[in-house]
Amino acid sequence: MDIKYIPDNPYLLLTPGPLSTTKTVKAVMLRDWCTWDDDYKTLVKNLRAKLLELATKKTQEYTTVLMQGSGTFSVESIIGSVIPPGGKLLVLANGAYGDRIALTSKTLKINTVVHDSGELARPDLEKLESTLKEDTDITHVAVVHGETTTGMLNPIDTIGEIVKKYGKIYFTDTISTFGGIPMDISELNIDFCVGSANKCIQGVPGFGFIIARKEEMKKIKGYARSLSLDLYDQWQVMEADGGKWRYTSPTHVVRAFYQAMLELEEEGGIEKRHERYSTSQRILVEGMRRLGFKTLLPDEFQSPIITSFYSPESKKYNFKDFYNKLKAKGFVIYPGKVTKLDTFRIGNIGDIYPEDIQRLLKVIEGSVFW
Repeated sequence: MDIKYIPDNPYLLLTPGPLSTTKTVKAVMLRDWCTWDDDYKTLVKNLRAKLLELATKKTQEYTTVLMQGSGTFSVESIIGSVIPPGGKLLVLANGAYGDRIALTSKTLKINTVVHDSGELARPDLEKLESTLKEDTDITHVAVVHGETTTGMLNPIDTIGEIVKKYGKIYFTDTISTFGGIPMDISELNIDFCVGSANKCIQGVPGFGFIIARKEEMKKIKGYARSLSLDLYDQWQVMEADGGKWRYTSPTHVVRAFYQAMLELEEEGGIEKRHERYSTSQRILVEGMRRLGFKTLLPDEFQSPIITSFYSPESKKYNFKDFYNKLKAKGFVIYPGKVTKLDTFRIGNIGDIYPEDIQRLLKVIEGSVFW
């Protein structure tokens, strides 16, 4: 059978993940690893420690658990394992991923309340406080940090203060922001947060990670509504046997992630990566506005991860044609995800640099649509 040759990186992925990775991250996946081998388990142990150091200065108060599957699997692991029978979850939703948290919770038959502030607004903090004051049955509160439906960055610091004022457990979905935006989860009052290998740390898809307050992890034994996504049992095995996973781990992906972690350190850590992402996003927005495009969100709501733009009003414009033209020139963008508005999205995380964004802008400027 003839195998078609695919050149290395024929295009850059300007998406919220999977994203463009370095040649060195891809190269380490050429070696096979045994899950029971001490070398591999040591690597996993080191990964868990490195993730804690990225998350908080108070590393002794937290622990890390790795979980097979996409980021959504890790989200479900938290929801299904942390909320006790009779518990009640309040979800602050303003996009598809907040909605997914709510859907997951309801699918697991958990008592769920949703505050839907709409895709273009941040959570209503006054409503949050009044709800927690009045509904004492609520035990947990969840919110997405970087809602990539639009590019919205939610105020997880203020939300955390309110949640803890009423003594609730606080879960944040930091999948699209962990490793790309500086944060200390202890200072943010976060009890459980989740990340994914294929986002700002710039690995490849295949597993997620949960960073949890140890004291809260100790309380959740027996709560899990799933065997394979049992967060407590996964944690116990990793604690007891170094880097052992309960079931087959994605060894190649883990090795690639370790390499990506080393490259994050070489770049100068999260602060320097955040600086690169922010610079690229600023260049993108300034350039697109110069070309006549309008951003969906006000600048004060915007994350440096992905940006939504209104589609051109030109009758010549068609997203699929636009997408294919950019792809042919070496760039893959994302369709819009906002329910009732015609938009498209451009991300700048991954192995993407300001000069790449400048090249993209030149390609867009030369498009036949305007």
